[in-house]
Amino acid sequence: MKEDMERGARIIIQKWVRVKPWDKLLIVTSQEHLPEAKLLRKIAEERTNSVKLLVVENTGRHVGVFFDANEEIFDPYTAVIAATEYSLVTTKAAKRAIQRRKKFLSLPLSTNDGRSMLEYDFLTMDTKKSRMMAKLIMKYLRCSSRIHVTTPAGTDLKLYKEGREPGFFNGVLRDGKGSSSASIEVYVPIEETKSEGIMVVDGSLGYIGRAEEPTRILFQEGRIIEIEETPTGRRLKAYMEEYRDPRIYIGGEFGIGLNSYSQCLGNCYIEDESAYGTFHIGLGRNIALGGVQNANGHFDLVCLEPDIYTDNRQIMQQGKIIIPEPVVY
Repeated sequence: MKEDMERGARIIIQKWVRVKPWDKLLIVTSQEHLPEAKLLRKIAEERTNSVKLLVVENTGRHVGVFFDANEEIFDPYTAVIAATEYSLVTTKAAKRAIQRRKKFLSLPLSTNDGRSMLEYDFLTMDTKKSRMMAKLIMKYLRCSSRIHVTTPAGTDLKLYKEGREPGFFNGVLRDGKGSSSASIEVYVPIEETKSEGIMVVDGSLGYIGRAEEPTRILFQEGRIIEIEETPTGRRLKAYMEEYRDPRIYIGGEFGIGLNSYSQCLGNCYIEDESAYGTFHIGLGRNIALGGVQNANGHFDLVCLEPDIYTDNRQIMQQGKIIIPEPVVY
């Protein structure tokens, strides 16, 4: 629906990026998403005369390789919207732009149901509410070194974050101190060699859609060493093998979805990982999130209804945020 697409585009330009008259805006896209990029440009041009489109070759999940090899590509601009099929937020070019205090929004447009992501209702989530939830969770993540996650499906996973700072995305660049993602979540770049235990994926496989049946994944010393032989497991194995990069099996991010308007249905990558009542593990590249792991890509595996503990404090019960006992200093 054209009206819904325009609603989403206006939220992004006016409320998230808050384009100003002095901004030099670059919108990065691919041929597949050119109509959406042109709509974003049209609305941005109501606010600034300097809007450029960069149409990159549609290399799918490997699009980030180009932006790793061309770190300086965003230097001439004050604001960047990465409206490509796959996320660019973990690339070297994004990291450089963020370090140079440019405004940067990761807007991966991948969907599996034929609709534009700009049409989805989850874009209308109250960002103030998400900010409040994020600050509560980040308070406990900051003063902990270990995360323990269990789920009714059988997840029992221990993750470590010594020296790693949490952050949050809610689309609004001002809340993210200049950078953000359309994914409304708290994240932390976990230690890349220490994740241990079982993850039972029963939500989403990131870009490739819904997990049709719960599938057991074993982590050891930070990396996936075994994926259960289910139809979902076979889909996931085939997808990961196509990266041709052993680093894609390394857990680099722990995230908690905060968007109560999102549903984890496998239709939209960003909606799935944003859904309130879920957690996800980001695999592969995490350098722009504060980690040290590079790879040919990054994608998330999403699980439902987690119990989450930071050290020994429970902060989420069956997917609902709970307030732990006061921290005593």
